[in-house]
Amino acid sequence: MSLTSKLIISLDSAFDTMTSALAGRLRQIGSSIHAAEFRGLLDPLVCQTLKWGFAEAGAHEGTVWLLDEAGENLEPAYNTGPDAEKIVGSFKQPLGAGLVCMVFASQQPFLENEVYRNAQQSKLLDSRLQTQTHAMIVVPFHFLHDCRGVVSCVQLKPRGGAGPDPPGFKPGHIVDVQRTVAIMSQLIEFRVLSLAVGWTTE
Repeated sequence: MSLTSKLIISLDSAFDTMTSALAGRLRQIGSSIHAAEFRGLLDPLVCQTLKWGFAEAGAHEGTVWLLDEAGENLEPAYNTGPDAEKIVGSFKQPLGAGLVCMVFASQQPFLENEVYRNAQQSKLLDSRLQTQTHAMIVVPFHFLHDCRGVVSCVQLKPRGGAGPDPPGFKPGHIVDVQRTVAIMSQLIEFRVLSLAVGWTTE
């Protein structure tokens, strides 16, 4: 005897005329969410989910990047590292350069160890932080019916620092990050939906 059964929920005809209007409204809201607005949607659960996911993947820190209002750059909306204040709200990565922008354009996940050897890796942020990105994972970030940015996580080494290199990422770590981003996407979408239909007042 099966201990589970499939829950079947049929669309109530009373909502027929509202469905397309709601979908359109959510797309409109999604298009208006950039880094500053995204930070307004963050809550402890989303932040902890990201930190756990990055830690599970063996990353030192991670960043949520969103397309800016001008559509010309990716900008950090959230970062889990000790230098977050030097990144969030003060740095932008031009769309034409760097691996995070490559992933945004292709919408394909990326993993590379010894990524500092890759000529496509932008050194803009590393120069600002005086560090070296040793290994990197980047995955697309879809929410509210579109790819609106990427999520990256890295293993770092102080620029010119002695000591062993970080261990690097394994192929399975990209699955850890993708799962984390999928959970975050659902949490953000539920938050936006709740605000759009008045389930919560904030």
